Amino acid sequence: MSNGAFFNPEFETLSRSEIDALQLERLQATVRHCYEGSAFYHKRLDGIHVKPSDIRSLEDLRRIPFTTKQDLRDTYPWGIASIPASQCIRLHSSSGTTGNPTVILHSRQDIDQWANAVARCLWMVGCRPEDVFQNMSGYGMFTGGLGFQYGAEKLGMLTVPAAAGNTLRQLKFLTDFGTTVAHAIPSYASRLYEVMEERGIDPRRDLQLRTLVIGAEPHSEDTRRRIEQMLGVKAYNSFGMSEMMGPGVAFECPEQNGLHIWEDYFIVEIVDPVTLEPVPDGEVGELVLTTLNREAMPLLRYRTRDLTRILPGDCPCGRAHKRLDRMKGRSDDMIILKGVNIFPIQIETILMHFDELASDYLITLETLEDNDSMTVQVELKEMFIDDFTKLQALEKEITRQLRDEILITPRVRLVPKGTLPKSEGKAVRVQDLRKQY
Repeated sequence: MSNGAFFNPEFETLSRSEIDALQLERLQATVRHCYEGSAFYHKRLDGIHVKPSDIRSLEDLRRIPFTTKQDLRDTYPWGIASIPASQCIRLHSSSGTTGNPTVILHSRQDIDQWANAVARCLWMVGCRPEDVFQNMSGYGMFTGGLGFQYGAEKLGMLTVPAAAGNTLRQLKFLTDFGTTVAHAIPSYASRLYEVMEERGIDPRRDLQLRTLVIGAEPHSEDTRRRIEQMLGVKAYNSFGMSEMMGPGVAFECPEQNGLHIWEDYFIVEIVDPVTLEPVPDGEVGELVLTTLNREAMPLLRYRTRDLTRILPGDCPCGRAHKRLDRMKGRSDDMIILKGVNIFPIQIETILMHFDELASDYLITLETLEDNDSMTVQVELKEMFIDDFTKLQALEKEITRQLRDEILITPRVRLVPKGTLPKSEGKAVRVQDLRKQY
């Protein structure tokens, strides 16, 4: 299967025209499978008078309506599936804290294809069977744990399913097992380094770690570079979502110039999140994905709500699969303050430019005297800065740069290291305490 730089050379080395031909063939099969197996899609396609035989080109995909997260909730628990639940071997779901969770079913074939996709990603960045892979991600309903577990095993690595949290145990495993590859969310990677510093562990001297996979949280390029510098690794950006399968949807190659989305698995569209019309390559919009080789629960034109763009041009790695820019945030995570649209990653990008600051920050939105305001708390890298004048000057400069970026003036509060609450799951970056009128 593997051949040098490619885990699946048959698909990774396809030309653009070969990718297009394969996508059309698989799209036609997928639409037919959805129409014949899913009551939801059968009704939806009949409602717009489209039959599977009407899909004659990739452009015909645009005749099909979008699928949304609300559709998954409305058909809970598995009304959107294209095969009976009795033919499936696993499900994953969201937390469902605001209503029905979204449930995704997997057949045995789906699990095998998922593992293959993740193995392909890991192989692409230099992972080999002789590596030791430590997975510092939650298992269970969250797809990040099992997705990377099965992919690492498919590749042939010795796996350490450490799961999330318990940082002292993570460090012991990293040291004792000679871990060379790890997977963690960006905020936890920063937390890991803080504990290393406290314990006197030098990652370059005391660990064999060389490759880190990061994802699940939107993060800036500056955050990635800071993680690389702290841990002495190459950190590769990963994108996945449970509705598609989980991790393995798109991944950086060693060039680190965008995430290759596996187009033998997915058709990618970028649309304006308001008009839902396609935008040109290079322009930011909402990512829309259509699955091409899923059996249990294929999805047609699924609105991910993630904001990104297709990077124009060819990649020096030789793969013709399109590249996505890092996620800019989510269209439903956008902050609207005083009529201005703001994404948390804009604030993070500014904060990471200051060497005096650590990685943890918290954006608080609240209503003060009937006016909405923003406060940005950010931890200092050192416990304290004794020079009050220097501290004031730093706050003032951060405020100025944030105002230039987001067009409003936040209150900036520099707090001692360790002040902000820590989470072993996804970091909480925004709390909205505004009054609702």
